[in-house]
Parts: sequence; C-alpha cells; structure tokens
Amino acid sequence: MKAARNAVTVRAAVDGFLASVDRRHKPATRRSYGRTLEHVASQLGTDRRLRKVTGEEIAEVLRALCVGTAPSTWNQRRAAISSFLAWCARNGYPAPVLPAGAGRQPERREETPIVSRPAIERLLTHGVIPLREKTLWRMLYETTARATEVLALNIEDLELDARRARVPAADGGIEHIYWATGTAQLLPGLIRGRTRGPVFLSERRPGLARRPPSADICPHTGRARLGYDRARVLLDRYTRTEATPGWDLRQLRHSAAAHLAEANVNPQAIMAKGRWRNPRAVMRYVRPRVADLDAVTRRLDMAPRPRA
Repeated sequence: MKAARNAVTVRAAVDGFLASVDRRHKPATRRSYGRTLEHVASQLGTDRRLRKVTGEEIAEVLRALCVGTAPSTWNQRRAAISSFLAWCARNGYPAPVLPAGAGRQPERREETPIVSRPAIERLLTHGVIPLREKTLWRMLYETTARATEVLALNIEDLELDARRARVPAADGGIEHIYWATGTAQLLPGLIRGRTRGPVFLSERRPGLARRPPSADICPHTGRARLGYDRARVLLDRYTRTEATPGWDLRQLRHSAAAHLAEANVNPQAIMAKGRWRNPRAVMRYVRPRVADLDAVTRRLDMAPRPRA
C-alpha cells in the first residue's frame, strides 16, 4: 500500500482531490480549484511522481500564475493548492509543503463604489442591452445576491410563481434569493423552451478541448453556462465611457444595499436580504439622518413633561 502511494502521479493525485470536492463547496469554488490545479499539474508534469515534486517547485508555478494579479487572487489560488496538499497528506500521499515565502498576502479591503439608482435604471431600460445581460443585471440588483450564486443557478432552482430561487447556504443547507417585478417579467423570455440546465448560457457551444462538466452544459442547446469573467467583461463594456470606468458585477449587489439603507430600511432586513453574515458589511451603508437621531433621543427622555 505504501509503495503504491509513493508511486502516485501528479495527475492521479489531482484527479483524486477534485473528485473529493463535493457539494458542500460552491460551484464557483469547485471550478476555481479545477482551473488552478489543472494549470499546476500541467506545469509540473502530469506523469511525474508526486513524491519527487518539491514545495519550492509548486511555489514557482504559483508565482508565475499570479504575476500582475491582486493579493486576493494569489490567496485564492494558494488556498486551492494548500487544500490539495492537505488532502494528499491526509490520504497518505507524499505531499510537499509550500515554503514560508509562499504564504498568504495581505489584502487591502477597498470600498465597492456605489452606483446611483437612476444610473442603474437607465442601464436596465436601455434598448440595446441583450435580454440575457438585462436579466442578469436586474436579478443581481433586485436579489442583492452574489454574482457567482446567480450565474450558478439552474432552471430547476427557480420558483417563478414565488419570485425566488434556491441557492446553497454556507452550512450546506438551502437559502432563497428573491427578485422583484422587473426580473419576473424578463425570466420567462430568457428560459423559454428550456426546462433544465443553466439559466444563463454562453453565446456558443464549447469546443471539445475546453468542454466544461456536464452540469454546466444546457441539455437543450448544448451551450455552456455563462462564466463570471465573460459576464464581468460584458458589464464593463456596456457601462464604460471615455470619462468613467466600467462597472463591476459586485457594484450591483452593494448598490442595492446602499439604496435600501437610504430608504431607511432596517439594517437587519438588509442583512437578511443579501444574506450577509457580518453586520459591518451592511453598517457601512447606514447613514442615520439628524431627524432619526433626534427621534431616538426623544425615546430616552425620562424627564417629566411640564404641566400646562
């Protein structure tokens, strides 16, 4: 048994790990792990014995893969590699260890720019926007859901009459995202003629060399699920001007939260709507008005009222 484990190849180890990444992980996480580890395996040599691979070699591949990227991208790809190496160690494979110089990089949290409600409405009602993009962007705004969650939706997850869809929860359960009239009017046209498979599809069928998993293929059209990078590029293209940069997908979610806060919606309700776990993610949008503070102060007034 030990001899067999010492003889395992990089290819076999990566395949074993990816097969173990089950439904507890979000689809976007599974795809991210797969892309990173497939690249690492190809650079190391898929037929090499894993025991002959050093941690420094893996670190060099990681550095080359992350040239010019943000610290968050480094950390995400490093996390995929670390998870793989930890899985190898738990299963008795001769796993190398990443050197200290390949540790996590500090991330600087930048505030997501808020887009005004009129600007979002102008975009969503513009006549030249294709139905797919119009539906995706409106759903992101009305649900305040994460873009990865919305792009991972299948038609089977939709509950059109209830104006909601099922999404995986962090604890492995099921949560719901809710949309409003605009999305409800657009969705039937987007999925017309389809009863299963991804809600949002790419423009064309994938080639054999880059064929995604069957779960990401529409059984009716053969087209693949729309990816995050493509969706990001399209939003940037339609919103960029000579004077201003294009929007990011996250801005629709965060702008919706800010608009709810401006409408004096309870912060707990905003947290529930966007399914935020950390109150700080919502409180940055809450700006109490002077009138609100005055009303709260009066509730604490215990002094006797003057007699008439």
